[in-house]
Amino acid sequence: MPNQRSILLTGGTGYVGGRLIPLLEKQGYPLRCVARQPQHLEARVQASTEIVQGDLFEPESLRTALDGIDTAFYMVHSLGTGQDFEKEDRTAALNFAEAARHANVRRIIYLGGLGESQDGLSPHLRSRQEVGDILRQAGSQVIEFRASIIIGSGSLSFELIRSLVQKLPVMIWPQWVSTPAQPIAIEDVLAYLMAAIEYIDQESRVFEIGGPDQVSYGGVMLEYANQRGLKRWTIPVPFLSPRLSSLWLGLVTPVFARIGRKLVESLRNPTVVHNDDALQAFPDIQPRSSQAAIARALAKEDQEFAETRWSDAISSAGSPKSWGGVRFGNRLVDSRTATTHVSAERAFEPIRKIGGKTGWYFATWLWRIRGYLDLMVGGVGMRRGRRNPNTLTVGETLDFWRVQAYEPNRRLRLDAEMKLPGRAWLEFEVTESAGATTIRQTAVFDPVGLLGLMYWYGIYPLHRLIFAGMLREIVKAAERTNSPNTFPEKLTTASIGEDVTHANTSS
Repeated sequence: MPNQRSILLTGGTGYVGGRLIPLLEKQGYPLRCVARQPQHLEARVQASTEIVQGDLFEPESLRTALDGIDTAFYMVHSLGTGQDFEKEDRTAALNFAEAARHANVRRIIYLGGLGESQDGLSPHLRSRQEVGDILRQAGSQVIEFRASIIIGSGSLSFELIRSLVQKLPVMIWPQWVSTPAQPIAIEDVLAYLMAAIEYIDQESRVFEIGGPDQVSYGGVMLEYANQRGLKRWTIPVPFLSPRLSSLWLGLVTPVFARIGRKLVESLRNPTVVHNDDALQAFPDIQPRSSQAAIARALAKEDQEFAETRWSDAISSAGSPKSWGGVRFGNRLVDSRTATTHVSAERAFEPIRKIGGKTGWYFATWLWRIRGYLDLMVGGVGMRRGRRNPNTLTVGETLDFWRVQAYEPNRRLRLDAEMKLPGRAWLEFEVTESAGATTIRQTAVFDPVGLLGLMYWYGIYPLHRLIFAGMLREIVKAAERTNSPNTFPEKLTTASIGEDVTHANTSS
């Protein structure tokens, strides 16, 4: 019989929250997910899971989301947002605590971070622990787990380690890589979170969780290199500051500079377990060693089984409120079409595979330069790649874009997450009619002020060259494959037309 405890999950688009969803569904819990943009979760949940629109900065929406809930998972933090992430974390937690009190939520389960306050915690770790304190004000029982480095395929920590070790035969070794930590496998974190649902004690508790061994970030990197059969040399440098470290990380790893700096600042604090309360309270969970955790993460990575990634979290692109107070209306639109005589399915295939290792079909090297420039100013760059080379889902990342809309064989709409003086979208639409297939490619830019207009017109000649070349090569890629998915009486030739407009449109 399915368990009747009603569960609310926040942060379902994030790394840990995304992995909790199938576990909760498998156990038969009545599950409700709250998301600012529900469409980003629709492809990830079963039909039995309810998705409701809610925003941690809109208290009224939280009251609706928490109505009738027994247990709530709070899996949200603002590491990827702007300078005021502590304030945002505090506001979000206060709103959630108040809504939980109003809805008489029995239990809140929260994942925070290890670290001792007397060590002068970094802003990130300080904020994570402050959120736990605020949630305890709700009057609900709060089960807080505090973890150090989480090792798992697709996690922020693992992506950083993998990229550094794979790309750098000689590694700069700043002081922070030697700080003591106690890594834990993502599978063990999930086991603790799931066990907390049926935890019998009624008192609020803080559990420190970690694997059986203490090891630094540097130790994890060396173990990764060992398991990969890689020989790596290290150069100790005592002067690499968090800012310089973050810029360095942004250039060689998927961790762009804004998040990298906060992460490095946190790594100056020892994050080790000081008691065995978690082992006593949950005796069935015996966390695996960091060596075993790395081996499992590598196995899953090799098989491309990474279920969720840190970069798929909406917050990884920065504050969702970045454009608050700016009215978008005078959009600049650059649209062009190509006609071919392959089927819509065949025409859409290269569009479906765009980005990541496939590249952008024309002048991919220019896209990469744009990615490096974005990293240099604290943007996401192109290091995120794409989750799967053949499939897409709404809400996932694709280089420095995010999939906003996806209809197989018909439509792909990407929302830009690079640093821009405005907002940008790139859309592909495929239609089939009267023995021909039309591919429409549309770039939309919503400028902010004079700087936005200067940006658009300054690079417009380059954009025109790149987008025209991209569409031309997409058609060629669709026609290269010998396939029965063509209209047999037609030749597979394409014509390209261009329609550039400056349109006043609404969002």
